[in-house]
Amino acid sequence: MSNLYRAASDVGGTFTDLVYYDLDPATGKCGEVRTAKADTTPPNFEAGVMNAMAKVGLSAGDLAFFAHGSTVVINALTEKKGVKTALITTKGFRDVLEIARGNRPDLFNFNFRKPKPFVERYLRTELDERVTYKGEIQKEVDLTPLPELVKFFKAEGVEAIAVCFLHAYINAENERKVVAGLKELWPEVSVLASHEISREWREYERTNTTVLSAYVHPIAKKYIESLEEKLAAGGFKEKPYMMQSNGGIATVEAAKANPITMVESGPASGIFAAAYLGRAIGEENLIVLDIGGTTAKCTLIEGGEVKVTTEYYIEKDRKNPGYPIQTPVSEIVEIGNGGGSIAWVDEGGKLHVGPQSAGAMPGPAAYGKGGTKPTTTDANLVLGRIDPASFVGGEVEPDWDAVAAAFAPLEKELGMNRQELARGIVRIANANMTNALRLVSTNKGHDPRDFALIAFGGGGAMHAVALAEELKVPRVIVPVNSSVFSAWGMLLTDLRRDYLQTKPLSVEAGNAATIAATFAAMTAQSHQDYQADGVKVAEAEIAFEYFADMRYRGQEHTVKVPFPLREDGGPDIDAAIARFHAAHEKRFTYRLDTGVQIVNFHLVAKVEVPKPELAKKPVTGRALEETILHTRKVDFDQHGLHEALIYDGLKLEPGMELYGPAVVQEPSVTLVVSPGHRVTIDDYGNYHVEIRAED
Repeated sequence: MSNLYRAASDVGGTFTDLVYYDLDPATGKCGEVRTAKADTTPPNFEAGVMNAMAKVGLSAGDLAFFAHGSTVVINALTEKKGVKTALITTKGFRDVLEIARGNRPDLFNFNFRKPKPFVERYLRTELDERVTYKGEIQKEVDLTPLPELVKFFKAEGVEAIAVCFLHAYINAENERKVVAGLKELWPEVSVLASHEISREWREYERTNTTVLSAYVHPIAKKYIESLEEKLAAGGFKEKPYMMQSNGGIATVEAAKANPITMVESGPASGIFAAAYLGRAIGEENLIVLDIGGTTAKCTLIEGGEVKVTTEYYIEKDRKNPGYPIQTPVSEIVEIGNGGGSIAWVDEGGKLHVGPQSAGAMPGPAAYGKGGTKPTTTDANLVLGRIDPASFVGGEVEPDWDAVAAAFAPLEKELGMNRQELARGIVRIANANMTNALRLVSTNKGHDPRDFALIAFGGGGAMHAVALAEELKVPRVIVPVNSSVFSAWGMLLTDLRRDYLQTKPLSVEAGNAATIAATFAAMTAQSHQDYQADGVKVAEAEIAFEYFADMRYRGQEHTVKVPFPLREDGGPDIDAAIARFHAAHEKRFTYRLDTGVQIVNFHLVAKVEVPKPELAKKPVTGRALEETILHTRKVDFDQHGLHEALIYDGLKLEPGMELYGPAVVQEPSVTLVVSPGHRVTIDDYGNYHVEIRAED
């Protein structure tokens, strides 16, 4: 193999995906995009990456570029498997994590308990210091107690320390002194300060974000370094890049310094890949659905733009306020429903699906690896939607005895036969995903009929048509290589750094110089950071996007809008105010005749990387009949049991069209098409399903 392969891998809860292609050094043209899948290998996730490469004979020494996304951060947080962490904060603010916010999602639950902080109270300590809200140092930090604190932390087995002082987002001098003191007294310990993690206000959110980043820091650092070592041992001469939640890639040094930026790395790449593909095929309004083995993720793209927010939570639901994380994250809704989601019955005899998952080990019962409970994948197999002959790409023969044993207890408890139970499992899984899709569409004032549904991940195509029927979405798009779409997205993303700075300021002509100077300082910082990370780029090669979180004077919350700058770097005040009025009215249905404020300045600094071209699928003139594999009975739920035509998706060509009842099969993708819907194949080989309106 040449040494110009560019590759990306995405570690999911069940499978580890690999996408790679070669680049012709003479012409700069991209070769064929190829893919592979291997089992995810917790806790040594990097082993699954190397297994996927070995599966296709790809050596690390063949690579010129490697990007990686992983669930290691989100898993450590949700499973509470981080390290023992301590907090050092301003005197009098020890209980910020405990107090949290007063908003209760479950308003009438008098037994409500706030989520337990990730740092126990006895490890939350204080130092005497004070910075005012203007950034003035009122009292320099007293470092005298620091040696005793270190001695105490060592005795308690602490492995990471978070430092978060009041108003450090605007002046971090006291935090820097404490970090320097800790590193001198205890060089081995992980130390993260809030000014390195977030420069936004809101004391609880900033403190919690710093704590969570420290909580996973040693684990993420060890994981990244292990991946680096394995790649280097295989001959990789460069440094890998890590996928971030903001839709960009970062150097390993940046990722190790602030691992919380990777909290939603895998889903983010799929979302940005969907936006990229949508622009290429003329579909800029998309509802995005990514169904993996463990979870389903969804978001909404309007006008080709992906929304990025710092108001992100883990474990938030209708009864739990969750934990805030103040880092740039693509706006997504994630639920515990995927191919490995387990069906179970509660004490009242009600059937549920998820959030528990069979994961990679033992996996669904049909895998024959010891799974003893029915999953969504098992149900789709029972209903004939998955071809037993091509199960897991034809690599695994379904273990029907294990499936029967897994279904038997629920069949007996619910008084159903296996077909009825399987239909119920799929129906509930679809209902869960429909609710999630409504959260990003109708619940935010968007009409699903104005969007297309783009579905990917291992289970996306399996469920997409049924979900589109429920939501009245007129079109479904299943992209090429949809089962590894998120990994493919990592090859489409640029190096990206987000800089946010809280600095409340009226948007008026008198503040124009201050606004320009603030953005200029952030721009200069981005140059320094890229240089420090070893990214060899000229200043002209960094592209900047300017945003501001704005509000009407007297309001609490903000709306993010692109902030217009003139060619001389000065702000266009009138255009900024007009944009804010329009954005506020769109979101809240009204505008006010009052002053406008900037709360947060937001700079995006990008460095473009080479990207694979969208290759058009060749047309040979093959007849549609030649792509038919066979027929089999498939249960289409409310559409009934039908003898469906089964098509070989790899043989379908641009210009072909077919109608349901049908199933389109690829080694790792199954598109289930209910009766009456039309499927066409575009120039690139993507499937477009037109959803027939109900009579």
